[in-house]
Order: sequence, then structure tokens, then C-alpha cells
Amino acid sequence: MLNVQIDEQEVKQLYLEKLEEKLKEIDKSLVFWDRNELIRRTCMSWNFIQERFFFDQRFPKYRVGKKWLFPAEETKKFLLLWLAEQPKN
Repeated sequence: MLNVQIDEQEVKQLYLEKLEEKLKEIDKSLVFWDRNELIRRTCMSWNFIQERFFFDQRFPKYRVGKKWLFPAEETKKFLLLWLAEQPKN
């Protein structure tokens, strides 16, 4: 008879590492975000985005036809900078 023992904690850790790798790979594959992706990534409503930082001159945005596009890497950097500038209550 064959008896196999598996360290569940080790399997869980390996799974989480591989999952994180795949998520980072998917994240890097996006060159631009559209409005819906920006809303999803920030967990903010479109109105909140417009009120808080959309019109900031530093915020990278491009209007292509009727669609707004945001360069993914530049937008991430701006958002981290913008967040660091917010008052800590």
C-alpha cells in the first residue's frame, strides 16, 4: 500500500506564490486603462475621481475620440503620489 503525505501549508504557500506571479503578469500586460479599469483599480466612483484628481495637471490622461485612456504605469505612479499627498486623518 502506498501512503502519501502532503504538507498542506506548503501547498497553500506555493499556490499563493504562483497566483501572485500570474496576477503580476496579467497586470503588466495592460498598457492602457480605460475609464472602467481606472474605476475598478482605484475602487472609486467616476464622480469621486473627477472631484479629487482627474483635473490635476499631473494626472496622465488622453482623449481618443470619445474614450479616455490612461497609461497604466504612469497612472499607477501618479495615484501613489496623489495618495501620499492626502491628509492623514
